[in-house]
Amino acid sequence: MWLILAPYESGAIDLDIVPQTQTQAQAPGTGGDAATNLKGMELIKTICEERGNEELCIKVLSSDPISSIATLQDLAMISLKVAGSYAKDILDDAKRMIDDPDLTPQMQQGVSDCKENLLDAESQIQDSVASILNNDKLDAQKWLKAALAAIDTCDASIPGDDDILSRRSVQFRQLCNIAVAINKNMMGIKS
Repeated sequence: MWLILAPYESGAIDLDIVPQTQTQAQAPGTGGDAATNLKGMELIKTICEERGNEELCIKVLSSDPISSIATLQDLAMISLKVAGSYAKDILDDAKRMIDDPDLTPQMQQGVSDCKENLLDAESQIQDSVASILNNDKLDAQKWLKAALAAIDTCDASIPGDDDILSRRSVQFRQLCNIAVAINKNMMGIKS
C-alpha cells in the first residue's frame, strides 16, 4: 500500500521533544552541534557538507518550497518525501520489467523478488515518516536501515548490475542515506 506524501509544512505539527538522555537534550527541530541554531540553506549546507555527496544532498533538500526556512525535521520530511517518490518509481520499473517477455526465467524471478523488497522499502519509508512525526527518531532510524537492507536484498536478487533497477537502487540508497544523516543529526549524533 502506498501512502501519498503531501508536502510537509513547517510548523504544521507542533511536537514537544522529550530528550533521549540528558546529554542529548535539544530544542524542537534542532539537532547536533553544527545544526543547533541553523535553518534553511545554512542548515542544508551544514548537513550536506557533513554527509558527503554534497551536490545531490543540496539538490534534494532545497527542492521543496519550505527549504529556505527549513528545520531539521522539515529536512527529514523533505528527504523522505523524495526517497518515497523514488521508491515508487523504482517499483513501477520493476512491475514493467516483470512483464517483459524477453527476460530469462531467472531474471524474471529476480525482478519479482526485487519487487517484493521494493514494496517493503516503500513501506519502511512511510514508517520512517510516521516515526519522525511521532518524534521517535530511534524508530525512524530503524525503519531507514530496514529500507536500505531491503534495497540491498533487491540488488542481490537480480543477476548483474547493469539493469535499470540496479542503477536506480544506487540513487535510492543515496536518498535514504541523506535521511539517515538528518535523523542522526536530530538525535545529536554526527554523521
